[in-house]
Amino acid sequence: MTDNFNDDDAFASAGLRLTVDLGALVENWRDLARRSGKARTSAVVKADAYGLGIEDVGETLYGAGARDFFVATADEGATLRLYAPEARIFVLSGIWPGMERRFFENDLVPVIASEEQLTFWMSVLSDYGDYPCALQVDTGFNRLGLPMDDAMALADDVSRPASFAPVLVMSHLACGDDPSNAMNRQQLEAFRKVSAAFEGIEASLANSAGIFLGADYHFDLTRPGIATYGGEAVPGVANPMRSVATAEARIIQTRSVKSGETVGYGRALQLTRDSRLAIVSAGYADGYMRSQSSAGVPLRETGIAGGHGFIAGHKVPVAGRITMDLTIFDITDLPENLVRTGDYVELFGSNISVDEAARAAGTIGYEMLTSMGLRHERRYISEEVEE
Repeated sequence: MTDNFNDDDAFASAGLRLTVDLGALVENWRDLARRSGKARTSAVVKADAYGLGIEDVGETLYGAGARDFFVATADEGATLRLYAPEARIFVLSGIWPGMERRFFENDLVPVIASEEQLTFWMSVLSDYGDYPCALQVDTGFNRLGLPMDDAMALADDVSRPASFAPVLVMSHLACGDDPSNAMNRQQLEAFRKVSAAFEGIEASLANSAGIFLGADYHFDLTRPGIATYGGEAVPGVANPMRSVATAEARIIQTRSVKSGETVGYGRALQLTRDSRLAIVSAGYADGYMRSQSSAGVPLRETGIAGGHGFIAGHKVPVAGRITMDLTIFDITDLPENLVRTGDYVELFGSNISVDEAARAAGTIGYEMLTSMGLRHERRYISEEVEE
């Protein structure tokens, strides 16, 4: 029997699907590059490009002009190397014994972030000779990075091997998404001292939010992540980025339910009117989090009202508890002829932003994107975007 099934068929019939707009991705990255002024702009593609696919995203951003990339692990870097052949690829988790070949064969740059890694890296250089690295310095985050005093001492250490020559010194903002927070200025002043101590070496401080803090934070290289993918860099202000990812779930069944009846596990939601419900093929196994369950479900104490979907030009609320594979939406207020079995409900996208969906779950857009499971049928679309 001839198999005429193709990718378009798979997407059209999928229970759960994800559309990634690569044209919007490029526009966002170029917008961030313009906002970065004189600084170059890198591409952060860790966590499978924030859940959207490191292969397609990496190749697209490389084609758009990105030449500096950041990944979390050496394995991510090795995958990206196939799609960004001439790029500098920095590995944020650094290097440990036994990983040397992985780094050298794929031309990856380790980000040295601790005394232990620094000691090991010095031994690697003595065995293998010159090789580039980046140096991460903690300026107040208290996460990864050499302490300030150790970094300044390293900069002044005339006995350090000549082969130890970082190509980048970097730090990370703790409160960049809160522009009025005094911590931003404190970290900036600390990093200025670090940058001056490592004179002649490129410096990088700004993440997505840091770009919006202004030119003082840009240094030589900016590192936008979430904003490239359409998410909010600074909550509470209008998001200038284009939506990149759209997640949709198919309606498996619609049903009419009488007032007074209950919905879902635990009889958690009791209906106060005759209602129509749509049951869709997405649940917490797909990153549509249980904490987005309707306001009538006592799952948390945040006061958040619960999630919504979007169909036929209307927002519709989640009804009852979100389960592993299924979510129920209340479509009572929509005309009956607008919704049919087989239609798709947008979970997030251009009508319900990923950040809006995340707030309904009591989390952030980063987690929504990176929590998507393996069951989304993916489609990548791209319109030609001129510079």
